[in-house]
Amino acid sequence: MKQPTSRRDFIRSAGAASLALAAGSWPGRAHAAEFTLKYANNLALTHPMNIRAAEMAKAISEQSRGRVEIQIYPNNQLGGDTDMLAQVRSGAIDMFTLSSLTLGTLVPVTQISGMGFAFKDYDTVWAALDGDLGAHMRQEVQAKSTLFAFEKIWDNGYRQITNSAKPIASPDDLKGMKLRVPPSPLWTSMFKALGVSPTSINFAEVYSALQTGIVQGQENPLAIIYTSKLYEVQKYCSMTNHMWDGFWMLGNKKSFEKLPKDLQELIRTNVNAAGVKQREDVRKLNESLAGELKAKGIQLNEADHQAFHAKLKQAGFYEEWRKKFGDQAWAILEKYSGKLA
Repeated sequence: MKQPTSRRDFIRSAGAASLALAAGSWPGRAHAAEFTLKYANNLALTHPMNIRAAEMAKAISEQSRGRVEIQIYPNNQLGGDTDMLAQVRSGAIDMFTLSSLTLGTLVPVTQISGMGFAFKDYDTVWAALDGDLGAHMRQEVQAKSTLFAFEKIWDNGYRQITNSAKPIASPDDLKGMKLRVPPSPLWTSMFKALGVSPTSINFAEVYSALQTGIVQGQENPLAIIYTSKLYEVQKYCSMTNHMWDGFWMLGNKKSFEKLPKDLQELIRTNVNAAGVKQREDVRKLNESLAGELKAKGIQLNEADHQAFHAKLKQAGFYEEWRKKFGDQAWAILEKYSGKLA
């Protein structure tokens, strides 16, 4: 499969998969699968996550000779993030991709990968998340929940701030702004430290919250801003790069343990391979979308990253979260980020 490199390529690639995804499975199967797994996420069909997930599901079906079927439910079909997290914990959903920061409502240390201005580039991100920081996070998920995380975290990207009022160049421009943030203590804490009035809203409700003025703005990577059409209800996009965010592919432990070992390994191999491909897709897509968003009427501006970092230091944000995460997790983070506090 040719790897898509732009927004238009992603739209074309998604076309063939969309009917299968909408139906929750791949068509043309002669016999019922021996094992059927439900996989849910909150993103649009055209996002790289769902394009690679469709490819992954097809490969698993073929390589298992029809024994395993992955039914894919994109775009919040099975509820918002907190609803789907509850369902995967209970086993009603077998697999679910979720931001590590939102997962932090269940396993607090998973928020650490979203620490503000921690990772200077993607080389640093993948060294940390494929290394001992990611391993530490996965161990905590396994130990403190009914879930496990697959080895390769999928990419969401560096996050930017959009709003309907004005360009954001420095923390002073955010003072008092009503900004949507995902349900996560770290997100709320960080934006309070930046002077924002943060409001936790599940992603399924973001478009309507922006449209009706419940909040003035939100923050997400460009790929989500574009594929979810947030440019229709926002005017400004400020390139703050305030945090990197990734999606853990989560599984229900009991559900997965019911599978024979060979099928468990087959699924792990394909999920992780799809995640690595999706990382490159998202990086390329985010890099290509500035022009696309400008064409949709969005005004883009570069923000002063150092001013934001300094504001967080001054507010005691890093010291607060060092204490919450503990010395072990913080030391692993700073092995990659350098000294933060």
